[in-house]
Amino acid sequence: MTDIKTTISEYSAKFNQALPSFFPLPQGAEKRVVEAMQYSVMNGGKRLRPFLVYETAHLFGLDFNASLRTAAALEMLHSYSLIHDDLPAMDNDDLRRGKPTCHKQFDEATAILAGDGLLTYAFEILSAPETCADAQTRCELISLLASGAGAFDGMVAGQMLDLIAEDLPQNENSEQLIKRIEEMKTGRLIRYACEAGAVLGHATSAQRQALVDYSRKIGIAFQIADDILDVEGEQALVGKTLNKDSAQGKVTFVSLYGLNNAKQIANQLIADAKQIISTFGPASQTLQDLADFIINRKY
Repeated sequence: MTDIKTTISEYSAKFNQALPSFFPLPQGAEKRVVEAMQYSVMNGGKRLRPFLVYETAHLFGLDFNASLRTAAALEMLHSYSLIHDDLPAMDNDDLRRGKPTCHKQFDEATAILAGDGLLTYAFEILSAPETCADAQTRCELISLLASGAGAFDGMVAGQMLDLIAEDLPQNENSEQLIKRIEEMKTGRLIRYACEAGAVLGHATSAQRQALVDYSRKIGIAFQIADDILDVEGEQALVGKTLNKDSAQGKVTFVSLYGLNNAKQIANQLIADAKQIISTFGPASQTLQDLADFIINRKY
């Protein structure tokens, strides 16, 4: 049986090989912003979100090419969020995926524009007929991503809460706050990855709900794993500055529950996720293995 890390690596290699075709360079000096966009997207990464799009769509018989553009659009948007998250006004980080962050490699203004460019490019990709022949399906993919990334109950809202949380003392509302931050900042794009596969595959309402439920379990576990890695990970493997959460006074799952309890919570979430996705039968084995990988990963 193929190891899940090998499976993800093989998908990532294929996905990465396809990415340069999305970045034709303009002839003029404005190509600098496209170079910054390409640098940030091609700068490594686990490719878990694109992999989730592919694997969930694959449950319904879709191949790599049928899900590629949706997966690429999601990775464009995810990379935009990382560029902006690393900016001095946000997390102020110098490293991303073991390499200089976009504003360090280029400059702050270019990084802002590169993030803007990737955000809008995601929707340009989704809107093209090459993504899916059915216009209604394309519209649903666009609407879901806009909502998942947005300022009302999506990723931007989660980022706002994350910034506010730095100045809040821990109290009885901290647990509700950290769960809300995770649900929007991290969880919504993971949910989109799974739900997009269901949309592409024309899943039944029950199948789609199962994928949403699976995504919520692994989304929370993913954030807990990130919080744990910030405390006990190896910077060379994680690829970004560690121990920043405690230094900035951020409320995290580890600060709330302690390291051991946080690990136990993550393990239970993964067990629940595997049970949910197992309803798809043997075809769900890779998604079950992925759930285990999320909390056992070292990066």
